Amino acid sequence: MPTVPANASRPDSGYAWVRLAAALVIGSIGGVGMWSVAVALPAVQAEFGAARGAASLPYTLTMLGLAIGGILMGRLADRRGVTTPLLIAAVMLGAGYFAASKAENLTQFIIAQGLLIGALGTSATFAPLVADISLWFNRRRGLAVALVASGNYAAGAIWPPILQWAIADYGWRATYVGVGIFCAATILPLTLAFRRRPPVQDGAVGVTGGSPTTDFQRPLGLSPNTLLAVLMVAGLACCIGMSMPQVHIVAYCGDLGLGLKAGAEMLSLMFGAGVISRLASGWISDKIGGLATLLIGSALQTTMLVFFLPYTGLSALYIISALFGFVQGGIVPSYAIIVREFYPPAEAGTRVSIVLMSTIVGMAVGGWVSGLIFDYTGSYRAAFLHGIAWNVLNVVIAGFLILRRGRGPTRELAAAAA
Repeated sequence: MPTVPANASRPDSGYAWVRLAAALVIGSIGGVGMWSVAVALPAVQAEFGAARGAASLPYTLTMLGLAIGGILMGRLADRRGVTTPLLIAAVMLGAGYFAASKAENLTQFIIAQGLLIGALGTSATFAPLVADISLWFNRRRGLAVALVASGNYAAGAIWPPILQWAIADYGWRATYVGVGIFCAATILPLTLAFRRRPPVQDGAVGVTGGSPTTDFQRPLGLSPNTLLAVLMVAGLACCIGMSMPQVHIVAYCGDLGLGLKAGAEMLSLMFGAGVISRLASGWISDKIGGLATLLIGSALQTTMLVFFLPYTGLSALYIISALFGFVQGGIVPSYAIIVREFYPPAEAGTRVSIVLMSTIVGMAVGGWVSGLIFDYTGSYRAAFLHGIAWNVLNVVIAGFLILRRGRGPTRELAAAAA
């Protein structure tokens, strides 16, 4: 009979909450790698004389590196524990920001952003931490996953105003050096909180996956890999739509004559509201499940993307940015909850990382394509329409999966309202 490792704690224990708090702090720090390049985009574009589409490539390669690195770091965490990827992340973030600050051309900047900061740095502070925390909670799994996934949104709320101020006063190169030093100096000691082994070790310790009636062999009447592929398409679609305002709001405000400072404040407001949304969605997912949470969040995100089209005034964009953050923050964590509902816990790390990888790829592709659309059309209107179309696809997929479960969307939405 399997035994509990001597150095492992039980799910939902006090230590589990301490571990979650440390994960949230690390995610909030390491998440700077996802958003610093969006704030620095205008300065980098001007210094290297690049077009908007080319200047969007550092963000795209950072997100692609984050996606690929998340899977590699997740597998490393399964074999060696999550502490090892976090140590690598601390060193690589420091080295990556220093290397980016010394870039002599856009290609060197892209390599530093995509490889060091994205693939080897920030990647370890998102998907592997989400997967790790999902193994430490049973009763409050949705809330716990939402909390740790809020780290990169907290980064999006905290870092943009700081970065915009520092870039304006000291330049983007000096700012990057400072960010790298801060990341290395803070993440390294925080890794001490992750030395204990998780409650699930090779599937040996008794943490269950979904409900007692979950069929892990045919989840939702599909093969496990088919369901995974569907979830990957859904994650790609929702985040292509999500990326448009998140990646380009600063540049968009500059083009409208509203000022880069206003754009950075809107980005911060968007992510601050997103943190609240993620916590609320985590609580909701504990009540109605991940699929219903995904459907509701995606439908509301589509609605808010439409609102960006007719309103371009300063006050209106502040309001829309806040509302966009409130409605979309819970979408990405819902995928982790869905995986934990329909797959056995021994597969959590790999499958959570793969699905979250697809959301990151969606952010990367969406951010880049939006820049290309801007270059071709001279405005962001077509880019917003492009994002809306992809988001509609995600709504359709979420509705399809709910119907596959044999429970109509009306019942799901009624449960959410209750």
